[in-house]
Amino acid sequence: MGAYIGGRLLQVVPTLLLIVTIVFFLVHIVGDPIGIMLGDNATPEQVATMREAMGLNEPVLVQYFSYLGSVLTGDFGVSYQYNQAALPIVLERLPLTLTLAIGAILLSLVIAIPLGVWSATHRGGALDSFLSSISVLAKAMPNFWLGIMLILIFAVTLRWLPVSGSGSWAHLVLPVVALGTGTAAEITRLVRSSMIEILSQDYIRTARGKGLRQRVVVYKHALINAFVPVSSITILQFSTLVGGALVTEVVFAWPGLGQLLVDAVSQRDMILVQAAVFVIAVMVLALNLLSDVLFKVVDRRISLG
Repeated sequence: MGAYIGGRLLQVVPTLLLIVTIVFFLVHIVGDPIGIMLGDNATPEQVATMREAMGLNEPVLVQYFSYLGSVLTGDFGVSYQYNQAALPIVLERLPLTLTLAIGAILLSLVIAIPLGVWSATHRGGALDSFLSSISVLAKAMPNFWLGIMLILIFAVTLRWLPVSGSGSWAHLVLPVVALGTGTAAEITRLVRSSMIEILSQDYIRTARGKGLRQRVVVYKHALINAFVPVSSITILQFSTLVGGALVTEVVFAWPGLGQLLVDAVSQRDMILVQAAVFVIAVMVLALNLLSDVLFKVVDRRISLG
């Protein structure tokens, strides 16, 4: 296990290097970083001063290796918009994004597990067909479109919940529902397929032959084993939710990483963009590694050598 984790961590390094490299050169490809930050109305003196202060008078490769050295120490530079170090600003917004993603994954599990089990134990019935259709529909709906519909219905028309912002549990409800609906549909289908496969195993038939009640067979024997693939996929879905939260935050004006990233792009604060992308990349890679390790822990039959 230790050797596997060490090997995966070594794989993370070139991946992060590639991401940092792509973001760095994209900033330079789309235009002069100084022009992007200061805008079209900047005077030549302001441009020259900023270029000198940021070391942009050097060749691009020199700037690149200097930037890599700074990244290794966690120094992405000073945000032009906030006039503060970029990384602490990003880390300050990270808990809000994680709150949204965790709420969405918990909602997904609360919905998906009972519905998936019910569909598997009533396979082929009218309700199973209905739930399968609803799952496909929920997965197909973009979360930003669903968010707008939820705002129109529950915030504008019914006025049950706030339209946007943060500060209380009520502000969390609509973005969590918008973000978690598609994931709930995905996990429901996974729970159903896993349960159907497990319920056909010999040990399940043996348990039934011993006279165990249906509830005990389903929840004590089948469902526990169904969590082997479900737990791993749930973590992968969580990393997807972090990415999806970036769009959902904009719809609901939720002050997390997504809103920060959009504001940074609109304000042409490329230093803040680079820091935000790096943090998101690290988080997604860590979740993918955690998913693989968890899969090994819950199912000893799988070798990660």
